[in-house]
Amino acid sequence: MHEADADEMDAVQLGAGVTKRSTLLADGRELFYFDDPGTTLGDERSADTRELDERPETATMRQDILSGDWITFATKRQNRVMMPGADADPLAPQTATNPSEVPSLYDVAVFENRSPSFGPALNEATGGVPAAVNPTRGLDDLAELGIGRTRTSIGRCEVVCFSPEQAGSFGTQSVTRARTVIEAWADRTAALSALSGIEQVFPFENRGEAIGVTLPHPHGQIYAYPYVTPRTQLLLDSIHRTAPDLMTRVLDSERASERVVLQGEHWTAFVPFAARWPLEVQLMPHRHVPDFAALTDTERDELAPLYLRLLRGVDALYESPTPYIAAWHQAPVHTGRDTVRMRLELTSPRRAADKLKFLAGSEAAMSAWTAEILPEVAAERLRAAIDSVPAV
Repeated sequence: MHEADADEMDAVQLGAGVTKRSTLLADGRELFYFDDPGTTLGDERSADTRELDERPETATMRQDILSGDWITFATKRQNRVMMPGADADPLAPQTATNPSEVPSLYDVAVFENRSPSFGPALNEATGGVPAAVNPTRGLDDLAELGIGRTRTSIGRCEVVCFSPEQAGSFGTQSVTRARTVIEAWADRTAALSALSGIEQVFPFENRGEAIGVTLPHPHGQIYAYPYVTPRTQLLLDSIHRTAPDLMTRVLDSERASERVVLQGEHWTAFVPFAARWPLEVQLMPHRHVPDFAALTDTERDELAPLYLRLLRGVDALYESPTPYIAAWHQAPVHTGRDTVRMRLELTSPRRAADKLKFLAGSEAAMSAWTAEILPEVAAERLRAAIDSVPAV
């Protein structure tokens, strides 16, 4: 590697022996390498020498006055890459013939999305101060209702590459690699939560073409929103209408039920009492924890193999891989930290080997759900599938 083509980055030591290195892509976007413990990668990484267009302008949000929801119009996403061949994988390490998004070979890589739903403008839109200090663009302002209201879609969207391999998912990774990704999620949750104007941070993985995945490369994303999402607002309302310890009591109830599918010292996975989807699993820490950044090393250590075993059990249900959305719900940045417990919510529309559940009139239009499979039956099937999977 020639010195002009190399980028020697400062190394930051994280938990579990993971090393973090930071750099910039050719258009100014941030890129972070998270190296496995004992990695064979060197200290130097190739610099990004591509000639790239300027970053797109930040999208615009419009308010639906009938619901109060904010809808982002990120029109540049219409042109994003759709299921490219292996020789044009934008998440693979760069080669002479593939000018991808990651300049060097990596273990885990995280970078700002080139076609974001939120961002890149953030400090420019907030004046560089927290929303609580700048109420004209804070939650009080967003909660108001009015016809024709628009706001800038400030925030940030990041891509998390689980592996340089061009096919797979989180569930196909090793325990060591899964632990590195968990460390990356924790690091990015803390960093994004500290940015001005950010109200909630959401790591997730979409898996499978049936879900709408546009890249087969094993990866997930992290969204940092300028508001508390509608789903979390409903949860906060339920907590307000019941008791601050609602999530503790829910977990206690589920752990005492026949819907538990996998359990460790610090985590329990279960099919929820009122599951909407044919396959729906929640994974919750036993201790109240608002987000990844607040997990102890011990909780992170157990999560890596336990989550892998859960995902491999999901894939063992059928002869082909199961499409899913793995959504890591975390507490908002500035509210509900003592009451909203982080949790995984994994859902799949697959209701049989060759059948999918489609959201028709009642579910899609009215959010009035009808489920075809009892949660207790779904849990029994998933337990058997998990039991058939070799220990991680």
